[in-house]
Amino acid sequence: MSGVAGARRSIVAEFTPPTIAQAAFGGLCPRCGQPHLFAGPLFSKQVTTFAETCAACGLDFTRFNVGDGPAAFLTLILGTVITIAAIAVELTLHPPLWLHMLIWLPLTAIGVVYTLRVAKGALMAAEYRNEAREGAVARPDADDDA
Repeated sequence: MSGVAGARRSIVAEFTPPTIAQAAFGGLCPRCGQPHLFAGPLFSKQVTTFAETCAACGLDFTRFNVGDGPAAFLTLILGTVITIAAIAVELTLHPPLWLHMLIWLPLTAIGVVYTLRVAKGALMAAEYRNEAREGAVARPDADDDA
């Protein structure tokens, strides 16, 4: 293709929505890719609360049902990892108790909040990408009873 059409095609790039991983780690809207998925920044009270709508494209986030399902799962996994790391540090370095608290308490809190934010973002992006809807039970026709 040559001429104006070829030049126009090379200038205008095709938009591709973010992948599930990009949306999860960046807090990106699954439709437009702008960082408007959460109501607040990483270190705010609304760190894991979704915004009501995307400020850029207007996608209604309230129609998705992510909930807090990943919270217990992630807390248990991260708690296990932190506990194993704390035991390994204790057995190799023998630091005082105050140093353990100084290291592991903030690391656990930050880890839980960040992984929860990532997991909820991934679930939201997956719901959008797969066009997930609430299930319904199929009802038999009244004509089949006769």
